[in-house]
Amino acid sequence: MAKPSNSNPLTGKTLLKKVKDLEHLSREEKAKACGYYTVTKNDVVRVNMMKFMNALIDAEGIQLDSIQTGNGRGGRSASYRITVQSNGNLLIGAAYTKQMGLKPGDEFEISLGRKHIRLKQLNVDSDDDADE
Repeated sequence: MAKPSNSNPLTGKTLLKKVKDLEHLSREEKAKACGYYTVTKNDVVRVNMMKFMNALIDAEGIQLDSIQTGNGRGGRSASYRITVQSNGNLLIGAAYTKQMGLKPGDEFEISLGRKHIRLKQLNVDSDDDADE
């Protein structure tokens, strides 16, 4: 099992400055000089390049992942399309009901148009009506 290095790895502007100062060194040597290494129980130094590269990306302010909204859980993004199920039902997913702030028991009036289905919420609180 590897034990962490004694020094704290550099981050942010200090990391960028140190990397620029060490431009003549290899990537591994830069990572080691910036504190991104561990020492194994056999006293072998292992350079953690992934942590080093991720710290550099963060220090530069580059956003690789999309910004997460909500509670940080993964999953699919809403496509705003639904299909009729084999039993004839239309299922509106939780992503849409959460986005609208709906709760179990909320009721809707269904009105059918020529090419659309409209849902009108029935039990809207009186405070919401005052806003409109």
